[in-house]
Amino acid sequence: MSPPPDCVALDVPDATVLFYPRFFTHEDSDRLFATLRDAVAWKQERLKFFGKEVDQPRLTAWYGDAGTEYTYSGLRLVPLPWTPPLVEIKDAVEATAQARFNSVLLNLYRDNKDSVGWHADDEHGLGPNPTIASVTFGATRTFQLKHKRNASLRRSVELTHGSLLVMADGTQANWLHRVPRTTSPNGQRINLTFRNMLDLLS
Repeated sequence: MSPPPDCVALDVPDATVLFYPRFFTHEDSDRLFATLRDAVAWKQERLKFFGKEVDQPRLTAWYGDAGTEYTYSGLRLVPLPWTPPLVEIKDAVEATAQARFNSVLLNLYRDNKDSVGWHADDEHGLGPNPTIASVTFGATRTFQLKHKRNASLRRSVELTHGSLLVMADGTQANWLHRVPRTTSPNGQRINLTFRNMLDLLS
């Protein structure tokens, strides 16, 4: 991928991470944030930790093509059909990322206490070295990266309203990422991570 002028290529060894801080206009970002917040079928999932069930610290939803089921952290997600706003976002992201996506995981961070811990999007169904495109609407949150084999090697970027972050090549194989909770009050944030689930049975 060749970064256009409005793109920042982050210094992330063993990976390709491209950041577009103003991918969507402010007006489109406001419109899409309000639409997604009110129309998406948000769910509060339950996760098992050491035999105990706890609420996932954010709301989620899974949309995509028929058959693009997704399993992570013991959850099995069956896709809801694409909606016009999601297709609008997907089409714009695919053109820039030069990749095709057949599904999207949405996360609603309700305030500064909601978060996602260290992980990599390296599930079997994504195949080797997947391209993941992450769109943010709403409050700015810090996105952190940590190398899997050298924990002292870290990077971070502020994901702003209407921004796009594309993680490609060896990002998922070599790095973990998270959005930590903060002590400072913060507003709502919607994050969409587009991905391409493989048909491993074909």
